[in-house]
Amino acid sequence: MSDARKAPVVETHRFADDGTVPNSPLPLVVYRGALPDGGDRAAACEEMFERNGWPDSWRNGIYPFHHYHSTAHEVLGIARGHARVRLGGEKGASVELRAGDIVVIPAGVAHKREEASSDLLVIGSYPKGQNPDMRRAEPARRDRALAEIERVPLPDRDPVTGGPGPLLECWRQSS
Repeated sequence: MSDARKAPVVETHRFADDGTVPNSPLPLVVYRGALPDGGDRAAACEEMFERNGWPDSWRNGIYPFHHYHSTAHEVLGIARGHARVRLGGEKGASVELRAGDIVVIPAGVAHKREEASSDLLVIGSYPKGQNPDMRRAEPARRDRALAEIERVPLPDRDPVTGGPGPLLECWRQSS
């Protein structure tokens, strides 16, 4: 049997500023099937993020309220279970994420768990040198967040491929 893995399917989603959530001109990127089947997916995800410059992973779930980070980009790896996540705020899109999927969320893009399996395990991280804040979807805080989001640099490397990969290629075209 071969060790060769099929390349993940890449999806992009764009979300406009809706007056409450700033979102981002950078697309959100979903890598379908980026984590290996079987074994310890959580450990494999943590190792991948660390190796590719997105260190200090955490293990948890996804908050059940709209929130975003204005000071960092975020990557979420679905190590176990599945979740339906509303991306881009109330006017955004509902996306099903399954074990093996990885989603890279640009600074400013809201995300919220709508439903999840009881065994959901998410591995999250941020690019080296970026420290996330926690912003709820509140119109009064949007203007200040916009200025912070504009200052967040692109990461040095794609958290999945380790090089420029699909993430940085499409982000550089969008910035």
